[in-house]
Amino acid sequence: MAAILEQFKVLNILEMENRFKIFISGQKYFGEEVLRLCKNLNIDIVGVCCPLDDKYIGKAARRWNIPIIPAGTLTADKMPECDLGITAHSFDYIGKKTRYIPKHGWLGYHPSLLPRHRGRSAIEWAIRMKEPITGGTVFWLNAGIDRGDIAYQDWCWIPPAYYLEPSKSAAKLWRDELCPMGLKLFEIALKDVLNGEIKRKPQDNQFSTFEPDTNVKDIFRPDLLMIEHK
Repeated sequence: MAAILEQFKVLNILEMENRFKIFISGQKYFGEEVLRLCKNLNIDIVGVCCPLDDKYIGKAARRWNIPIIPAGTLTADKMPECDLGITAHSFDYIGKKTRYIPKHGWLGYHPSLLPRHRGRSAIEWAIRMKEPITGGTVFWLNAGIDRGDIAYQDWCWIPPAYYLEPSKSAAKLWRDELCPMGLKLFEIALKDVLNGEIKRKPQDNQFSTFEPDTNVKDIFRPDLLMIEHK
């Protein structure tokens, strides 16, 4: 009996060593749901980078004894070896050396149809510009801001009523459409990567736009007249 238990223990260790390993840099509800998605796919999460007071992914990481690196401190010397890095509602910049540590690189999610609306306030700008559709993009991180190769995309309508209150409508569009869309796209991406299928397509820069963060009060861009100055 002891020999059987020892053999089972060895097999279990080998299985853990061979499991696909992911590191997540993220925060809030979206970050937690990406972590849960990875757990459901039997992926080994080797670490999380998030704010120490995060009540979502941070709390989940502590529950499952996943090592946490405080947001804003992720560097190559702290980054564990893994197969893939993921950013999930993360505002931490992933430096060059850190990007090269995961075997397959880093995947991120941006709530726009890249290359349209690069930048932090992508949802609100799509609404401010009265665009009829927007969407989400899972893409491969590179040195630029939201400029990496596209892996997967999906789209949704923007109801015209949303144009009246862009800021409030952006939160609703994220909650109702773009957050669930991101989780669906990440699930597709992860399943493909687990099966050895890597998809990537360069962004077409002739259609690219970049808009500033709408929460910054001292913005002045004459070419973006829809910014409100109060």
